[in-house]
Amino acid sequence: MTGRRSSPFKTSRVLLAATSAGFVVVLSVHAVMPGRKAIAGFTTPPSTTPTSTPPSGATRSAIGASEQFGYGTISVKVTVQGTHITAVSVASFQPLESYSQQLTDYAVPYLTSEAMSAQSANIQGVSGASYSSAGFAQSLQSALGQLGL
Repeated sequence: MTGRRSSPFKTSRVLLAATSAGFVVVLSVHAVMPGRKAIAGFTTPPSTTPTSTPPSGATRSAIGASEQFGYGTISVKVTVQGTHITAVSVASFQPLESYSQQLTDYAVPYLTSEAMSAQSANIQGVSGASYSSAGFAQSLQSALGQLGL
């Protein structure tokens, strides 16, 4: 009794289809949450308005909300003078694993540079670090919202 073996080409197509379907499922799990506003491909919470108006040239800082993303939790500190962003840094980061730490260490300098150039949370994410990028942008938007920007 000889069995008929499927061709490697057919097996490859089936494997590719299964992988694609799995990828779609993973992306759907991380879909945009309702009630959030999209900014540069990321989702950010709506900004809040400040309770008082600070002097126009005053130097102020705020730490954004701790944002949980796929590989940990991040919060961003922003310093402004008037409405000009003068500094952006990570206030806290709790990785879930060492790979998360490496990925975020790689992405943060690019994200900081993007925020300084854009002078807003409307930043481009880092390829390969999309969850870290989204968490960074969300926390940055939260900090800017606290400052009324």
